[in-house]
Amino acid sequence: MSKPVVLVAEELSPAGIAVLEADFDVRSVDGTDRPALLAAVAEADALIVRSATKADAEVFRHAHRLRVVARAGVGLDNVDVEAATKSGVMVVNAPTSNIVTAAEHAIALLLATARNVPQGHGALKQGEWKRSKYTGVELQGKTVGVLGLGRIGVLVAQRLAAFDMDVVAFDPYVQAARAAQLGVKLVTLDELLAESDFITVHLPKTPETLGLIGDRELHRVKPSVRIVNAARGGIVDEAALDLALKEGRVAGAGIDVFSTEPCTDSPLFHHDNVVVTPHLGASTHEAQEKAGTQVARSVKLALSGEFVPDAVNVQGGAVAEDVKPGLPLAEKLGRIFTALAGGVPVRLDVVVRGEIAEQDVKVLELAALKGVFLDVTEEPVTFVNAPLLARDRGVEVTLTTSEDSPDWRNVVQVRGTLADGTVVSVSGTLTGPKHAERIIEVNGYNMELVPAAHMGFFSYTDRPGIVGAVGKLLGDADVNIAGMQVGRDAKGGKALIALTVDDAIPAQLVDAIAAEVGADVGRRVDLEV
Repeated sequence: MSKPVVLVAEELSPAGIAVLEADFDVRSVDGTDRPALLAAVAEADALIVRSATKADAEVFRHAHRLRVVARAGVGLDNVDVEAATKSGVMVVNAPTSNIVTAAEHAIALLLATARNVPQGHGALKQGEWKRSKYTGVELQGKTVGVLGLGRIGVLVAQRLAAFDMDVVAFDPYVQAARAAQLGVKLVTLDELLAESDFITVHLPKTPETLGLIGDRELHRVKPSVRIVNAARGGIVDEAALDLALKEGRVAGAGIDVFSTEPCTDSPLFHHDNVVVTPHLGASTHEAQEKAGTQVARSVKLALSGEFVPDAVNVQGGAVAEDVKPGLPLAEKLGRIFTALAGGVPVRLDVVVRGEIAEQDVKVLELAALKGVFLDVTEEPVTFVNAPLLARDRGVEVTLTTSEDSPDWRNVVQVRGTLADGTVVSVSGTLTGPKHAERIIEVNGYNMELVPAAHMGFFSYTDRPGIVGAVGKLLGDADVNIAGMQVGRDAKGGKALIALTVDDAIPAQLVDAIAAEVGADVGRRVDLEV
């Protein structure tokens, strides 16, 4: 079989390419050449971009095989996440690749504005010795206001605390207790503006943050304040900052990002007390290396059908280590459920019980949902589009958790109600240090069965001779039984045979067995893709 195609539309680190080349057909295209991109992406299973390539709805319409688009960086301004999700394409980025680099650059700008480093450097290179003109200020004992206590903001706060600065922060999504653990005092935006000697911005660019530091805010700051923005252009209103600098209401600024980029001409460039850089926040060799290898690993996971922690359009977020081993089991349970049900339910309940319920197990619901639809639709089913498939088919999906599990340490159950009111269920667990998979319940019958590539289930009225009859029919068809279990609700009541076999049971043989034993339900399950 040919290898999956990974299309690299912009420069990727050699280490990232090396991660991919072992398993995939790695191809290159100039992502800014639109016709070439659209032609190449038609054959791609994965697309890797940086910031210049536009991965929009048109790209997804041409990308019939595409399963994942990866941005080798933090932002996703050039990726249409909504269009990708509708197409069932996973979107990933490298959210931690440049956090250290960005934090260090913000501090570099802060120090440069405090001590007039570039101004002194430029003057001296012009043969001018101007010590008094470029007298700066110390950081020690000053108050720094951090706008945004995300991953980068936290790193900046920790590093500036080492300068013996008082750190205050504004972030409406962070609890005061969390800030206190970091040695940071949470304040309102107006309090931060009034108290800070330095302000550094570490917020995402959203409709709420665009222009957050504008004319009103810049009338509330100390005239000695120095403002750093190494986050996103537009969060600090550049025109308002220009005016505040002209009027002496701001002492200096360090700006790495601009509303429109590339930016080679700005009123801010004409202020001697402004330090500017051309969006260098992520520009270190280490950050580029991390971005390349992180997205390469995410692409490998995505093309292997595994959950990707850095996927931005998949519910559930990062997966706890205790939860990860349950993902393949939950998907198998979903596939077995659909085979037993013979179709899609109107309501699906994913129930997680035991110690694992203490964790965020939303991803187990996604895995089960992926399994439910895997064998009933021709389109690829992923963690991304499985919820959309359920919604489009009118399936109500719920996740229930409970730490109570009297018989097993952890249990995952997939239970669904069909249109006629019939309830179908299948439960599984993981046992031992190697997390061995076990099916422990089917339609209310207890058992302990190792899931296999080929299985059969037959529900009938309990009576002698059934096991022998089933065995004979399978033997006559040269289908070898690997394992068999029988569960029943009472002697002479309803019973269920669950068996694993070495080869798929032909459909006509399933019907013959069901007729022979008078089964009200006879199903085969084939987990091989």
